[in-house]
Amino acid sequence: MYVGCAGWSLAREYWPQFVEHGTHLERYATRMRAVEINSSFYRAHRPATYAKWAASVEKDFRFSVKVPKAITHELRLQNCSGVLDAFLSECGALGDRLGCLLIQLPPSLAFDPVIARPFFEQLRTRYSGYVVIEPRHESWVQAEPLLIDHCIAQAAVDPSRISNDRTPAGWQGLRYWRLHGAPRIYYSAYGPDWLEQRAREIASTSSDGVATWCIFDNTAQGAAVGNALSMMALLKELGTA
Repeated sequence: MYVGCAGWSLAREYWPQFVEHGTHLERYATRMRAVEINSSFYRAHRPATYAKWAASVEKDFRFSVKVPKAITHELRLQNCSGVLDAFLSECGALGDRLGCLLIQLPPSLAFDPVIARPFFEQLRTRYSGYVVIEPRHESWVQAEPLLIDHCIAQAAVDPSRISNDRTPAGWQGLRYWRLHGAPRIYYSAYGPDWLEQRAREIASTSSDGVATWCIFDNTAQGAAVGNALSMMALLKELGTA
């Protein structure tokens, strides 16, 4: 069970719940077991930077790394082998701390198996680890057989974007929840009742030992940290954390 945030920034109100010394990542990792790196979506990081991050956390900590927008939004999954190779050589410096790759697609990118299949094949010849995708065009509900064939999970998302993303879909060897905040996406904190209900859902799907991630992306005003800490406590009560 991996619960964390999209980024390791710590809002000042939560500082007392973390150790006082160290980098933000080092302090964050004393309470959390996972983090999603979203900055990789916007710019490349040197392998030395990834290696430094990996050395800052305990051996059971895992990073989920977002695939660059150059691949998903600019090249739109086509003719991207060079960019993909560069990205994998960079984030590969995380070593065994690399837990997952996240592919977030633009809302305008419809599912086309003629494009998607070669991309997934390229990816899988280069990377055998966990992969999760967050499509945002309704046509991707047709992609489930292809995702299963390539061992790619589909994220459960809140707020929901398409008709089959309320629960984890695609390949069931990984389950991944991305919670963006509601009603105001990226800003709103989730309340206790909502978190308890979601914790029970997550616990029920993780009972078979499948790797399960729960990432809070409502980071704009720091709500993610508090929600992640609450979720960890709830899952512990349910015997799954």
